[in-house]
This record gives sequence, structure tokens and C-alpha cells, in this order.
Amino acid sequence: MVDQEKIRQAVLLLLEGIGEDTQREGLLETPDRVARMYAELYGGMEEDAATHLGKRFPVGDDGMVVEKDITFYSTCEHHMLPFYGKVHVAYVPNGEVAGLSKLARTVEVFARRLQLQERLTSQIADALMEHLRPRGVLVMVEAEHMCMTMRGIRKPGSQTVTLAKRGIFAEDKELADTFFRMIGR
Repeated sequence: MVDQEKIRQAVLLLLEGIGEDTQREGLLETPDRVARMYAELYGGMEEDAATHLGKRFPVGDDGMVVEKDITFYSTCEHHMLPFYGKVHVAYVPNGEVAGLSKLARTVEVFARRLQLQERLTSQIADALMEHLRPRGVLVMVEAEHMCMTMRGIRKPGSQTVTLAKRGIFAEDKELADTFFRMIGR
């Protein structure tokens, strides 16, 4: 659980550490605002993807389901700076499908944590495999990392792309190629 009081105290220390006057008009409520924001940004720590993927619907068709361009925002655990972008998800059902919003909610569960993009990609794929039990899953994440944009190398616009293939997507190159055509890659 997010401890807002500890966050508030940490923000006060941080402000003092960078030389700010914590009693300055514009900063008086900042520790409280940041604590509330962190509770929202890291709310995925308390969520389980099973909650969203538990409701499924029977289908007779085993055609590929694709949800593309799911916008996400996360925070890199190395520098605690944001990274954001799009997630593209495909799965081949095995008699059941989830509601389309449940795929986006699953992305949010894992994005709303301190994260690595590589781990985020795998966690989404693994959760879908575990809870939907499809014939296969493919997850592609494209993101811009603020640690690459605003500090260090300072290369705005650079994209990191990660991919996780499970089940028949790992075995069937033609099926994976169909996914890439469907998302315009």
C-alpha cells in the first residue's frame, strides 16, 4: 500500500535537498499533491491482473484478437522518470475471450508500478497466458523514456521497442507477421 505520509515527508526532504524553501507559497501544498499523485501513479502495486481477466466470454472462433495503440504511462525504476508510449496486444483464443477494455486494464496494472519496459512487456504477456489460457500471445511495447530525453544522452524522440511472444506466436512466424501487418509495422 502506498504510504502517503512517508511520501510527503520524502518530498519535504527532497525540496530541502535541492535548496528550496519548503515554506514558500508555491510549495506549501506540494508534498501533499505529490503524495496523492504517487498513490495514483503507483496504484498498480496493489492490483492483480486476474481481477480484470477473470471475466471471459465463450467463443467458437479461434481467430486472432488484436488491441493496438493502448496508450500507457509508467515510471522507470532506474531514475524514477516517466516512460510512455503504446502497447499492442494480440492473442489467439482457446474458446474464451476477455472484454477489450480488460486488455487495456491489464496494461495499466503493470504500467502503474516502478518498471522496466522489458519486464512490463513480459508481465503483460504472462498475465494474458495465465488468466486467458489462449493458444498464444504477442505483446509489443513502443516507448519514449524521459531518462533518455531530458538527461544523460538527451535524445528526444528515440523509441525503445520490446516484444514478448508466447505459445503459437513463438512457433508460427507467419502468424506473428500477420500481427505486424495488422498494427502497421
